Amino acid sequence: MNDLLTAAYSPDTFRQQAHALVDLLADHLAQAETGQNPTLNYLEPAEQLAYWEAEFEQPANAKPVPLWNEIIKRSIHLHNPKFMGHQVSAPLPLAALTGVLTGLLNNGQAVYEMGMTGNALERIVTNWLAQKLGLGPDSGGFLTSGGTLANLTALLTARALKVPTDVWQHGNSGKLAIMVSEEAHYCVDRAARIMGLGADGIIKIPTNDRFQMQTDLLEPYLEQANERGLTVFAVIGSACSTSTGSYDDLTAIADFCQTHNLWFHADGAHGGVAALSETYRPLVQGIERADSVVVDFHKMMMIPALVTAVIYQRDGDAFRTFQQKAQYLWADASTKDWFNSGKRAFECTKLMMSAKVYTVMRTYGEEIFTQHVDLLYGLAREFATHILQQPDFELAVMPESNIVCFRYAGSETNRDQINMLNSAIRQQLLTDGEFYIVQTILRGHVWLRVSIMNSLTTMAHLKEMLLTVKRLSELVVQNIPTSD
Repeated sequence: MNDLLTAAYSPDTFRQQAHALVDLLADHLAQAETGQNPTLNYLEPAEQLAYWEAEFEQPANAKPVPLWNEIIKRSIHLHNPKFMGHQVSAPLPLAALTGVLTGLLNNGQAVYEMGMTGNALERIVTNWLAQKLGLGPDSGGFLTSGGTLANLTALLTARALKVPTDVWQHGNSGKLAIMVSEEAHYCVDRAARIMGLGADGIIKIPTNDRFQMQTDLLEPYLEQANERGLTVFAVIGSACSTSTGSYDDLTAIADFCQTHNLWFHADGAHGGVAALSETYRPLVQGIERADSVVVDFHKMMMIPALVTAVIYQRDGDAFRTFQQKAQYLWADASTKDWFNSGKRAFECTKLMMSAKVYTVMRTYGEEIFTQHVDLLYGLAREFATHILQQPDFELAVMPESNIVCFRYAGSETNRDQINMLNSAIRQQLLTDGEFYIVQTILRGHVWLRVSIMNSLTTMAHLKEMLLTVKRLSELVVQNIPTSD
């Protein structure tokens, strides 16, 4: 081995670099959590790329700390309590440290001997979650990389179990369809299109004034689908929706699916964790009757991305998704063994993601998840109540989760200009970098959207953000064109 490789693999070099990195990240946490640094230092894409292109041309530097410093400086800081944007957690430092461990071990999961511990931990974690969801003694599942892949996997299983034709072997010649709320996450639409269902095969059910699926429309929409020659094989319930955090009536969906022998899939990527809270468990009533459920650990369970559970009412159903022979991996591809995860997951070389969840649970107990849900869901309700008391603001809907949609609508503002005004406010917030929130479109109107993801965020931060929005409205309103 040459000198460069010897030095790169040196335990002493690793020890020095690791200590430097931990010190750097600890300082970053201290500064982010106290708000000493902005949530982000925003640059336009071309400017950001130009910086890194120039940096890439510099000579190699054996000391990576300056590079790490720049990466931190030029990234968004999720641990800042003023980060209130997308549904991404501020990861527990312990979970991130465990990621260093699993990254160095680099154990895959497809075959048992490559992932002995990882597969065992995954079995324990998914069985625990299945029981918390109330799915029963025969339930089980596995972990995969994100909600998009998880929802696609569950729908592939649904197709394998509910469509008479063996699509895996013979391909699909019929017109298949799923039914889903018009407010469902875009990844469900994407999964359906990947499966070849096309636009006609995604039957979107209108929502009520709380942005929940109108389950009384399932019956007539199914009849219309049948008349159009579509074979509906699954219904997806949102727990909760992405834009507003609204929960569909899962019990009503379960009843409908049972009546028509359809697969009931619950997309609990964000809000399935309500099952861990005595206070908010009623929000997911009916989820225990789902044939499949997905839950993201990297959203409301403070684990670094990506870690998503795919849980089945009947664990054996998972093996119907992929039916392939790979003699170099498995001696018997037909056996339903939990310890060879490649038989039922998309990934072959899958990350040892279970270790992060398991380490957190063995260190802090499951109570840390419950406290997190209770705190953030309660804070969203308190914030919404505060918004209702502000004459210059409107609330889209009283929140059920930790997602709050609101907008500035001052008495002097032309109603036709509200969309432009709120978009401009959001852009100015992004440029300023102190607060990070996003926007969404509801019924054709722009709303500012807050996802309270950080346990260190308080009502004081939320009130300050609202005051900042109001202040910025006065600055940007002069740039909004007036209508004749």
